[in-house]
Amino acid sequence: MGTICNMGAEIGATTSLFPFNESMRKYLAATKRAHIGNFARTYALGLRPDEGAEYDQFIEINLSELEPHINGPFTPDLATPLSKWKKTVKEEGWPVELKVGLIGSCTNSSYEDMSRSSSIARQALNRGVMSKSIYTVTPGSEQVRATIERDGQLSTFEDFGAIVLANACGPCIGQWDRKDVKKGEANSIMSSYNRNFTGRNDANPATHAFVASPELVTAFSVAGTLHFDPLIDPLQDETGEDFHLDPPTGVGLPERGYDPGRDTYQAPPENSASVQVNVSPDSDRLQVLSPFPPWDGKDATDVPILIKCRGKTTTDHISMAGPWLKYRGHLDNISNNMLIGATNDENGKANTVRNALTGQYGAVPDTARDYKAKGVKWVVIGDWNYGEGSSREHAALEPRHLGALAIIVRSFARIHETNLKKQGLLPLTFSNPEDYDKINFDDKVDLLCTELAVGKPMTLRIHPKKGSTWETKLSHTFNEGQIEWFKNGSALNTMAKKAAEAKAKA
Repeated sequence: MGTICNMGAEIGATTSLFPFNESMRKYLAATKRAHIGNFARTYALGLRPDEGAEYDQFIEINLSELEPHINGPFTPDLATPLSKWKKTVKEEGWPVELKVGLIGSCTNSSYEDMSRSSSIARQALNRGVMSKSIYTVTPGSEQVRATIERDGQLSTFEDFGAIVLANACGPCIGQWDRKDVKKGEANSIMSSYNRNFTGRNDANPATHAFVASPELVTAFSVAGTLHFDPLIDPLQDETGEDFHLDPPTGVGLPERGYDPGRDTYQAPPENSASVQVNVSPDSDRLQVLSPFPPWDGKDATDVPILIKCRGKTTTDHISMAGPWLKYRGHLDNISNNMLIGATNDENGKANTVRNALTGQYGAVPDTARDYKAKGVKWVVIGDWNYGEGSSREHAALEPRHLGALAIIVRSFARIHETNLKKQGLLPLTFSNPEDYDKINFDDKVDLLCTELAVGKPMTLRIHPKKGSTWETKLSHTFNEGQIEWFKNGSALNTMAKKAAEAKAKA
């Protein structure tokens, strides 16, 4: 049983369950991957429901009735339809002036996105108007940058007042040396990025970051205010005359094909054994990694809880970006940001937890380091959708480096769950989600790691500081190969082990 979603089209027993996206096939062909599109098309056309198939849910979406939404602030989960936007801004008291509009990055930076956004900018320029907000453009790739430069969209953005950034993550993950507001100053920005968690873009927790389509971001940048509905509200041109923005226009694929731009690829040496990497032991930016230790084959007993996280715990809470990114190549240094943004369920504070060994309160990374120095493994207890957000590896690398054994939560964000497995950790979920509420921050736990098997739950034994010992079951999604990752200490260790075995056989 599953869910079938019908977006305005009849789906019957003789119709493909997944109508093939012809636009995607054309895009793949335009980017020299036609064989992939043709392969997918062959299989998509043959996918049909079984005769008499039943579904437990049927959703029909009339695309003609959809309206634009703006998400935020502080989370992508909060969505406001454009028809209610101005009223909501006023009711919530959000800062009305739009300080910065940002489009592009890896999300919403296709040729079509850039074309549609530049059509809005061109309309404003034709009326003698530039962006009232600071406006930045981050091309999604060198191919997109070179193509929009050739076809004129880039010059339109520049005339509009845009700052064109490098083809990189940029402000989306906090690589933004912002100067127009002071830290702690409440202000509003709007981007077409895929995340807008507190402090993510500019390290300012007072910044109200909103997410919208590139076209909406551009239209709001023309207005310079959140108190604006581009569907109905007029703007003023350079003479003071009112005008309205027309709907954006743009094509999905460039008529003259893509311009690949500058070729910056550097091929690896044919003989990698001849390459020697020298890293200064005094560097605070780079560090040679050492393999994580393998599992000792035993159950873990009397394990402390480093922190019981309350509410949303994203990868930004687990491993903040911004100024910390300079330590991406130094695992020990960047681990000083581990879970410093998570809310401690005990006291409602961030980065303040009780050390189970000393009774003293301290920063989360410092407490983890004390456990590690004393050879004590620890676990994290988490809430729903733990690890939502970016797929950053450091959110899994850091707890592994500082001595974690398992992350036990109500539910995981899928990518983070897999990242934890790859680093040799145990991502586990309460079989009964209500058990999260029964666990206290000062409990000790036993984790029966020897029970780890495909499709079978594991036992967690809880020893409260006051009260009787009790047990609960933990679910997981490990397959056979991923169990080997845990046993060997990480996926990388497993690869190295298999390579050594193959070499020995040869």
